[in-house]
Amino acid sequence: MTETGSRLFGQRETAALYADQFEIYHGNANPDLARKIARYLGTDCGKAEVFQFANENIFVKILDNVREKDIFLVQPTSHPVNQSIMELLIMIDAFKRASAGRITAVIPFYAYGRSDKKDQPRVPITARLIADMITVAGADRVLTMDLHQGQIQGFFNIPVDELTAVHLLSNYFIQKHLEDVVVVTDLGFAKRARTFAELLDAPLAIIEKRRIGNLDRAELMNVIGDVRGKRAIIVDDEIDTAGTLVEIVRALEREGVTEMYACATHGVLSDPAVDRLRDSALREIVITDSIPLPAAKRSPKLTTLSVAPLIGEAIRRIHRGESVGALFSSEVSFTQEMILWEDGAEIGLGTIGGSGLAGGGSAGDPLASAVPSGER
Repeated sequence: MTETGSRLFGQRETAALYADQFEIYHGNANPDLARKIARYLGTDCGKAEVFQFANENIFVKILDNVREKDIFLVQPTSHPVNQSIMELLIMIDAFKRASAGRITAVIPFYAYGRSDKKDQPRVPITARLIADMITVAGADRVLTMDLHQGQIQGFFNIPVDELTAVHLLSNYFIQKHLEDVVVVTDLGFAKRARTFAELLDAPLAIIEKRRIGNLDRAELMNVIGDVRGKRAIIVDDEIDTAGTLVEIVRALEREGVTEMYACATHGVLSDPAVDRLRDSALREIVITDSIPLPAAKRSPKLTTLSVAPLIGEAIRRIHRGESVGALFSSEVSFTQEMILWEDGAEIGLGTIGGSGLAGGGSAGDPLASAVPSGER
């Protein structure tokens, strides 16, 4: 081989091995959120076939070349839960066998999070089992949001970045300029609810509750804190059947609360949650789009905020090797100013729209300074 041919061959090899490229892919669990994240990052989702055969076996085929690329796979493990989990695992395996450079499982909602300990004889710790499955499938890291319990991070033997929607949700209520507010939560979410209360400069009240066996309802014990005559904002990580939430509303009514709102990161809304929320005394329920909300479950009482900019910014930072934790500490204003965002039409990002974005990108393309447009 001539010297010129050798040099050209070497250049081609170097370009293939060290391409600074990232790709967003998704399964069938929440494709709309994945597309919003891609639009926020100024790119398009990668192409893949993900479907079930007649025998319920799942087939996956990646339609792009992903060799040595930085892959972000957006797949919340939401309804149908077990199918979503299998899609996630099979897609991770497909990317690993296609020689992807790094695979980040972006799991906005982590199912089986309640099964995080042995609280009864002879029961599994399913949250740990799911973590092991994701690791063995070949994921290199996990990006998730508001886990049911923080210790689930330790179930993984790979890096885990856990985001929170607390700042996004709290700023929504700050913009409503409510007076005489008290933040209400249960003991399991007390730490993040305290942050929520501090951002609103409001007191915190705790609901002491006891869950009855394995049923989706809880027996409320008492309300700890002064709530009489105040407006209550009930905060939690998820709303499932809304049974516990409705019981909290009734308890607060007995304590003399004048007006009630609720917010949660994950709107699971299993039956009969929508009917319970519609018939409750709650004025408004605020959730995020970490889980898709079918048209049949939409209600005038429900408000949905998009977490696409928050996840997109975290993806940008992971890809560039920057701090994700800074989003919730030194750069907390970024997450607080994300109010409403829908397909880029309305971006409540305050200073981010100009030169406030670290790295010199724009609100529509924060990766512009990191990845040349021709390499996307």
